[in-house]
Amino acid sequence: MDDFDRDVYCIGGLPFDAIDMSKTISRLRDAKHAKKSCFLTTPNLNFLGLSQHDPDFRNSVLYSDIVIADGAPIVWIAKLLGIPIRERVAGSSLFESLSKEWRRKLAVYFFGGPTGVAAEASKHINEKSTGLVCVGYYSPGFGTLDEMSDSSIIDNINASNADFLVVALGAKKGQAWIVKNLYKIKTPLVSQLGAVINFEARRLKRAPVRLQKIGLEWAWRIKEEPHLWKRYWADGKFLLRFLTTKVLPLMLWLKFNQKRLKRLSPQSSVVLDTTGVHVKLVISGVLFDPVSQDTRTLLRASCIQNKNVMVDLTEAEYLSFGILGLLLLLKKQLDQQGFQMKIIGLGRSMSKLLDRNGLTFLTR
Repeated sequence: MDDFDRDVYCIGGLPFDAIDMSKTISRLRDAKHAKKSCFLTTPNLNFLGLSQHDPDFRNSVLYSDIVIADGAPIVWIAKLLGIPIRERVAGSSLFESLSKEWRRKLAVYFFGGPTGVAAEASKHINEKSTGLVCVGYYSPGFGTLDEMSDSSIIDNINASNADFLVVALGAKKGQAWIVKNLYKIKTPLVSQLGAVINFEARRLKRAPVRLQKIGLEWAWRIKEEPHLWKRYWADGKFLLRFLTTKVLPLMLWLKFNQKRLKRLSPQSSVVLDTTGVHVKLVISGVLFDPVSQDTRTLLRASCIQNKNVMVDLTEAEYLSFGILGLLLLLKKQLDQQGFQMKIIGLGRSMSKLLDRNGLTFLTR
């Protein structure tokens, strides 16, 4: 799927696909059959918090091909803001769903995890008749990214002919390893799914479904892994701060300005100017969701000019979560081509809008 066709929305400076479990599986199946690289990222609240002050980690999410809301708080935030992300798609649940499709086998390779855990996970998977078969595993220990990216390791992964490479190196190192090596990996589906190996090895038990549904899986995880309490305590403090300084002010501003914005909407426009040294994308007025196909076409066209792109918001009044999500994908495309995107012409109200959406990094 073309990036600019994705139904994507900005939350806290990250692009999230409005996609449920069945559509996620369909997208993965399509990538597998087309033998097309598909980098799946599953951000939870911890990912959202880390991305606020770690540009490389944030970019690892931006550079993904599918970004699903793994954490219940992400879904809660989406509901508060009126973003159509209504279902949590946890990475562990996705893996379980793939295992139930026994008529369509998916070959899996485990990379990471404590010594011996990947081997146990492989053994338990291959003992069962499911939709998954493990064709290889490797635990690199606690080396550096360079040591974990040795050509012999990559060659071993590629030689396995796996369909799905499950990485378990911890969120930051796992995402960084994937970004560093993705262009060398022939396995079509790649994702950092740290807890999956432990669950499949039966080292840990997943929370009961009833706890998952009400957003209390974190409490069960602390029971299983007591050392995680520090992470969840930090996540809780971040959530409170994020809600009070970003989400609630944005929600209230939208509530009190909705009628005014709707009156301005008919005069809005998006214009692409490719004649200068830089491509200029001029957005005027108000852009609501859903993002029109014409706007998506202009965004797509702006990133194939082999130039830096300036997004001019001098005359803009409001940009929806959908258009902001697509601007993040525009940055992704330009970064991968070696060009830059920068937002210019910011007034006070647009500066506040970008700040509350975690997008001030696009103005630097």
